[in-house]
Amino acid sequence: MSIDNREQAQQRSDRIQQFSDELSCLQSEVGLELSSTQRQQIDSYHQALLSGLAQRFDIDHNAQTRQLSLGMRVASFLGALALATSLYFLFYRFWGQLNELVQIVTLISAPLLGLLLTAVLHQRDSSGYFSKLAALLSFSAFVLNLVMLGQVFNITPSDKALLPWAALALLLAYACELRLLLATGLLCVIAYVAARVGTWSGMYWLDVGQRPENFFPLALLLVGLPQLISQRRFSGFAGLYRILGLCSLLLPMLVLANWGYGSYLPLDSDLIEGAYQLLGFALSALAIWLGIRRHWTEVSNTGLVFFVIFLFTKLFDWWWEILPKYLFFLLIGLVAILLLLVLRRLRGVRTDSRQGVQP
Repeated sequence: MSIDNREQAQQRSDRIQQFSDELSCLQSEVGLELSSTQRQQIDSYHQALLSGLAQRFDIDHNAQTRQLSLGMRVASFLGALALATSLYFLFYRFWGQLNELVQIVTLISAPLLGLLLTAVLHQRDSSGYFSKLAALLSFSAFVLNLVMLGQVFNITPSDKALLPWAALALLLAYACELRLLLATGLLCVIAYVAARVGTWSGMYWLDVGQRPENFFPLALLLVGLPQLISQRRFSGFAGLYRILGLCSLLLPMLVLANWGYGSYLPLDSDLIEGAYQLLGFALSALAIWLGIRRHWTEVSNTGLVFFVIFLFTKLFDWWWEILPKYLFFLLIGLVAILLLLVLRRLRGVRTDSRQGVQP
């Protein structure tokens, strides 16, 4: 089995630990015994495999180290946030005391130094926590760079700034395997495409939210991109593409299902709302089915969340005004129980199909 990223390495390590625990249970409960030669071969193989995985991916060997790794990730994120905030206030604290040339040199050098620091730490830090912190700091300095250069030269704010932000965020995300910057870069791309589509129709780019359909063009591409370009080497990247793609598709549909006036379609607003309600239900259900079929947990969960939101908003439209409040919430509770029963049935069907049993 090819192991391409830290998540796969961690899963293999967890399976080895589970195998050892289950083997111990079988020895104590049913008296299963392996020969000393067999046990030695298994232990030697597992130790060599774990040693190699630890050198390549810095995996956690037990629950205690996993908890420490979680704490390190939280500390890394908070440290990056604190340092970025400190950099912001440091610039503004002394900004007025610097001449224009020093301001420009400072703004250009800050993200470059951040990139250099990220590259050095990436080579020397096997855990990746410090390089990821430096990457976040470098990206924050670059965002601050463009914003303040715009103020220095009195440049009108433009959606074009989203492109270099997205480019740097994606570059650092793939270099350091940092999902937070991947999400940031993809959100910048989504916002830029939506703004461009809006300006083509005569809108000001900051008014992009008034036309939710502007977010549709990129949505399906994001969902399908992991199938076109493999993301196996990067843990969680494929799922993040699909989640953001589905949100870019279903969230605007949810808005239009309750606000038909925001659509480009030259139809009655009630007709537009009804059409987007049906389409939202259909695509949410399709996402649930596809996620279960392809074992994409993030897709099925995202589809389920939007299906429930579409359903509850529709129930609110139908019965909030005509039913007593206690009866309305009783109805919501019964619908939730029905959804729970349906999902349990689907879970049972999937379990039986994996075991080769016809439900």
